[in-house]
Amino acid sequence: MRGRNYRELPVWQKAMQVTEDTYNIVKTLPKEEMFALSDQMKRAVVSIPSNIAEGNARGTNKEAVHFLYVAQGSRAELETQLELCRRIGYITERDLQYMPAQTQEIGCMLAGLIRTLTSKV
Repeated sequence: MRGRNYRELPVWQKAMQVTEDTYNIVKTLPKEEMFALSDQMKRAVVSIPSNIAEGNARGTNKEAVHFLYVAQGSRAELETQLELCRRIGYITERDLQYMPAQTQEIGCMLAGLIRTLTSKV
């Protein structure tokens, strides 16, 4: 991971797509959620590719792994917020489309990178 341009990492690319998709979902939320749930969702989703990039730029594998774990936490946070939106009726199952599969795939990709870098520490 380190030494390679983060923009070339498939996990970063997928995280950027999920970020775009999340912003489109947030646009559909009720106005009363503008500064609550929607803001929280935007912060969580932006954190995923941002922490992948930051981890890639760090000097050691140990530091990189730390930021990948932060990205993993933000991914789980986003999944929870999307599920909450579905449960309270802000979005439908159809609105979500493929988001759960995409976030789970990002989780698997992050876990793989963490395993790889941890074995090299």
